[in-house]
Amino acid sequence: MRLVAVLILFLTFSSCMQTEEKREAGPIQAVEIEPVFSDSVSIRAIEILADGSLAFAGSKGKYGLYNPQTETWNTGVMTYDSITPNFRAVAHTTQDFFMLSIESPALLYKTGDTGRMEVVYKEDNPKAFYDSMTFWNNQEGIAMGDPTDSCISVIITRDGGKSWNKLSCDILPEAVEGEAAFAASNSNIAIYGNQAWIITGVMKSRVLHTADKGKTWEVFETPLVQGTPTTGGYSIDFYDENIGFIVGGDYSNAEANKAVKALTRDGGKTWELVADNQNPGYRSCVRFVPESAGMGLVAIGFEGIDYSADQGSTWKHLSEEGFFTVRFLNDSVAYAAGTNRIAKLKFKR
Repeated sequence: MRLVAVLILFLTFSSCMQTEEKREAGPIQAVEIEPVFSDSVSIRAIEILADGSLAFAGSKGKYGLYNPQTETWNTGVMTYDSITPNFRAVAHTTQDFFMLSIESPALLYKTGDTGRMEVVYKEDNPKAFYDSMTFWNNQEGIAMGDPTDSCISVIITRDGGKSWNKLSCDILPEAVEGEAAFAASNSNIAIYGNQAWIITGVMKSRVLHTADKGKTWEVFETPLVQGTPTTGGYSIDFYDENIGFIVGGDYSNAEANKAVKALTRDGGKTWELVADNQNPGYRSCVRFVPESAGMGLVAIGFEGIDYSADQGSTWKHLSEEGFFTVRFLNDSVAYAAGTNRIAKLKFKR
């Protein structure tokens, strides 16, 4: 069965998924890592769908869907004419799954009514390089990428992903010379309510913010290490409209731990470094632990998995096993993806 058919089946007819045993609330002490997928593919974008199934899109055009009930995968390879696209961004609504390729031509696919993945947006600009995407709701979504003009590239949909429009640089903050983003974990964008925050990096690391789903924008400075092609912010997450966290650093010097983690308590207007000159160093993805009152954080990267119970002030190194990206199923279970694999993370308290 083609993956698309399975996606439509899962998204249209949600079934009851097996529930994980509810653990007593408390700090995470350890993590159990259970491999669920292995293939020759780099995976930086995963998405947990409404019914608990897991979708990914990665390098070499590969994408797939995991059924946790049967513990089975349906995978496929996407090609476009003579091109085999590389994917580093995925998203979903309750109706559809989306995946966005990085380099020109940038190709944004959506599950179509015909039972096939269809291109709903294409950008041929040689500078096009898309990093991340997500949805506010079933109708409105956002994706971002490196500048092709004088601002960070932002595309928006208002019709459930059927069509996408690129925002004019007239309404976006002007990019600083060299400012771009890292397509490291599909977590350059955080959303809450009508708001969205975008973390940039490379020569400059700032946070772009919209309070009205992309109609107006402002920009805030960050204290993260920046100024070279490998430094800056890599990932952002918000627990609510006020509490947010960013991680980054320098992937070419992953052990360096100065100015790589920052917290905001005022909706991104100001950021303060936390655990400065303390491990962890470079990490490519950060996520708040669900139901943790904005206190619990998990940061992940190719040098391991780390946990904080106090908004990043102190950290516990849980594992040396490296991944690129992580998404939570609940407060005790997550999925992580990286080089040639996906694993289920079971956090122990």
